[in-house]
Amino acid sequence: MTENLKAPKLPVEGKRNILITSALPYVNNVPHLGNIIGCVLSADVFARYCRLRGYNAIYICGTDEYGTATETKAMEENCSPKEICDKYHAIHKEVYNWFNISFDEFGRTSSPEQTEVCQAIFKKIFENKWLSENTMQQLYCNTCERFLADRLVEGTCPTPGCEYDSARGDQCEKCGKLLNPTELKNPGCKVCQKTPRIRDTDHLFLELPLLKDRLEKYISEMSVVGGWSQNAIQTTNSWLREGLKPRCITRDLKWGVPVPHEKYSDKVFYVWFDAPIGYVSITSSYTRDWEKWWKNPENVELYQFMGKDNVPFHTVMFPSTLLGTSENWTLMKTISVTEYLNYEAGKFSKSKGIGVFGNDAKDTNIPVEVWRYYLLTNRPEVSDTLFTWSDLQAKLNSELLNNLGNFINRVLSFIAKPAGQGYDSIIPSVPDDVSGDSHGPTKKLADKVAAYIDQYIEAMEKVKLKQGLKVAMSISSEGNAYLQEAEFWRLYKENKSLCSLVMKTAAGIVYLLACLLEPFIPSFTLEVFKQLNLPVDTHVSLCDDKGDIDRVKRPWDIISASHKIGTPKPLFRELKDEEVKFYRKKFAGSQADRIVRAEAEAQNVAEQLKKTKVSGVFPGSSISNKFKEVGRKSSR
Repeated sequence: MTENLKAPKLPVEGKRNILITSALPYVNNVPHLGNIIGCVLSADVFARYCRLRGYNAIYICGTDEYGTATETKAMEENCSPKEICDKYHAIHKEVYNWFNISFDEFGRTSSPEQTEVCQAIFKKIFENKWLSENTMQQLYCNTCERFLADRLVEGTCPTPGCEYDSARGDQCEKCGKLLNPTELKNPGCKVCQKTPRIRDTDHLFLELPLLKDRLEKYISEMSVVGGWSQNAIQTTNSWLREGLKPRCITRDLKWGVPVPHEKYSDKVFYVWFDAPIGYVSITSSYTRDWEKWWKNPENVELYQFMGKDNVPFHTVMFPSTLLGTSENWTLMKTISVTEYLNYEAGKFSKSKGIGVFGNDAKDTNIPVEVWRYYLLTNRPEVSDTLFTWSDLQAKLNSELLNNLGNFINRVLSFIAKPAGQGYDSIIPSVPDDVSGDSHGPTKKLADKVAAYIDQYIEAMEKVKLKQGLKVAMSISSEGNAYLQEAEFWRLYKENKSLCSLVMKTAAGIVYLLACLLEPFIPSFTLEVFKQLNLPVDTHVSLCDDKGDIDRVKRPWDIISASHKIGTPKPLFRELKDEEVKFYRKKFAGSQADRIVRAEAEAQNVAEQLKKTKVSGVFPGSSISNKFKEVGRKSSR
């Protein structure tokens, strides 16, 4: 994860300035793989692509820290909301750091900047008379002397035939019905278990119906210009069809941005009012000149990444909030939305602890580039997709190891062979009597590569990340086919001039693959450039203004003759059946189940230790030691 050590980037006149955000991950738990692909990883790929192309891009994200869920989690862990946020912000940061997420700024919404920006936006909306007041009925606990947010109430589900006795105030987990706390039978305060009473409370509402014309004009124009994903358009249109209603923007909580209004000074802003404003406030933490990004729609394009459950808050609520200020905000141009990534036979769930979580991935011996690659090939762009261990194994072994890794290792290993067997680690020069344009197989490869590069750029510009990755991997397949057709091992003995052309071209394809795949698997690119003995900072680029695109379409001209490469090594290792079986068993059930299993295994080991003399290895440790050893053998 990029630490902000350099001077902050600002929009540049005449350049493409792209502001990228991903949905702020909620701070009350560890992110699972579905969360990671749904927002931060997808946005990171696009941000890296923009930098690769020479665009002036920044990527802003951070943890969403206010609201009921944080207060509830703090009660569960018997600490303050701030302590919960500090704990989980650090965990999130560590997970994203391991996943090589290249934020320009990773902040948090519990900052002073958030309060300042949020209150300033509210005051503008208030002055413009886009707010109304209304009285609501809420449950109030006399013992705790507070209104109870929906998650602080439990009772019996009112749905006929269900009557689950531990339904939450917002939803029944048994039948799935969405609820209001006042609908529960026999409601009880989760803190003191006493029965609350219904009491009137006044709140502020954003008058979405009054902003309807402005909002619909924005949506109809930008959804076309920005090429919004179909799922985003469908969700937004369904909200509009149902009719916009005034939206409550205040809550009777303590943990949140205080409402700067005398009558409502004991309330805070609703988390879905203040959370999207976090993009702005985190940018203001990144640079004091944040308005050059956020109030500059003529020169800045805003791209936002999220899961489908976040769509209406970004296509309806957030734009309405900004439109209500009557200021010249940079509104979202493009929204990229994912469906759900499911886990094996069920669903990923943060609340139930089901699936593989960010820290779990880190604790396996599977390298980060494998995780990134698998999640991105499996990105749920148009429908839900499924994570399975056997599929991860298949993708790693066939696509990364046998296709990509095999091609690069064949090329570099042959060049590295000593003179008489190879090129003694020197990129060969090509004699004048042969050329890429006149050698049929090489020209055919170059034409295919040129077409693939155009397809790659088209896909990535439209944020079709999975397609972009597929196209890049197709170039690797073409490289393998080219080596087989050319029979370079035979040419080396029979026609050295032609062999030099083939190997110089193949080395150029290695370079090209490292560039195209950098947005997806950056640690792979670092290793390939190390083996090519080239500096990443100056070479990984596909800028139009530098002529990079034209150059890489002639792969025999990419790397200069006489350049000395580094030491080739295998880039990937096979994932074996017994490892897959081990991981599937290890991550079965919920996190709570795993803790119970681990405690039982530890108890079993302790009992065996009492009966066994310890001689370096204790019973039950062989499998874990085996996988530690496998990890040490990994080339990464």
